[in-house]
Amino acid sequence: MTRFALALRHVIGALPVLAAGAGGAVESLTPRSAALSFTAISVGTAHTCGVTTTGTVYCWGSNNYGELGDGTTAARSSPVLVADGVTFAVVRAGDFYTCGIPPAGTAHCWGLNAQYQLGDGTKADRSTPGPVAGGVIFATLSPGAGHACGITASGGAYCWGVNFRGQLGDGTTTAHSSPVLVGSEVSFTAVSAGAGHTCGLTPTGAAYCWGLNGYGEVGDGTTTDRSTPGAIAGSVSLTAVSTGFRHTCGVTIAGAAYCWGDNRVGQLGDGTKTGRSSPVPITGGVSFAAVSAGAAHTCGLTAAGAAYCWGANFSGQLGDGSTTDRKKPVLVKGGLTFIAVTAGGMHTCGLTATGAAYCWGQNGSGQLGDGTTSNRSSPVPVVQ
Repeated sequence: MTRFALALRHVIGALPVLAAGAGGAVESLTPRSAALSFTAISVGTAHTCGVTTTGTVYCWGSNNYGELGDGTTAARSSPVLVADGVTFAVVRAGDFYTCGIPPAGTAHCWGLNAQYQLGDGTKADRSTPGPVAGGVIFATLSPGAGHACGITASGGAYCWGVNFRGQLGDGTTTAHSSPVLVGSEVSFTAVSAGAGHTCGLTPTGAAYCWGLNGYGEVGDGTTTDRSTPGAIAGSVSLTAVSTGFRHTCGVTIAGAAYCWGDNRVGQLGDGTKTGRSSPVPITGGVSFAAVSAGAAHTCGLTAAGAAYCWGANFSGQLGDGSTTDRKKPVLVKGGLTFIAVTAGGMHTCGLTATGAAYCWGQNGSGQLGDGTTSNRSSPVPVVQ
């Protein structure tokens, strides 16, 4: 069982206590005199990272494996600067590790590397950013649980890390410590790596998925694993796709959201707890501009900036002021207007147009960034 899976054991009846860093202590840094303004935010299993307007990166939360990138393994309950002075255009938080793309050059990753997920040719953890091997220049990337994937400017998809269920898409189940080309003639514009599966989107809006499919998360109408990309069932054309632990969601240009896969806590948002092996529309009549699949919950953002969430809510990750699971979208409390929202393990974060970050849900490792380790069932500002 992966560490990502351990963090999600509450889905089947047992909630773990997430580690709070070396020795169990969570360090809170002194707030800075100047407020941080973020242009992007990304949520992992138990940590969060944000990119500032200058390209510097700050992370907070769990740091057992160096996933905050500050050269330590001490958890932080408020933002800490990633070491080495590297600036990034893109940063994504995964399952106890993080990856980023500098404005020019190869991708860098840091944190847990037990399954080759850092892509540097080793299995050694890193507490500061290190380059992904192979020299591939990525336009975007997505770190999942034990594997990560990226897309080049020409549309080529590459993955690396664990591959026990074909999640690297190269036609094998062999792990790779550096990027390997996904075995497909399809050109991709986006990719999303989940726990044991991966999905990509083509320029025409066709979604392809591969890897673990025991709950139908690949969306091809079966529960058979795939080691190469296969088109999802139906004729839904998507503008974005997002993979969670065992489910996947996407949104169309018209604002209709669809999900498929595991649905035991209502994370598909169709008003049921019935799993689906092909896309089903989310109920509730809300039109979405974006959607983000977390571990066992999902959040969506409307064109007007309203955030809705559904699914597991044990730690308040839906942000509706309760800890009640929801089978259809509920409005996040607080009246905030967001330009982005991202769902992680058991917490969620959003970004406003002014660059302010807000988070809610599980906070045992300080992943909400509010200077505490108290769970929150509605948004709180990240301490800056």
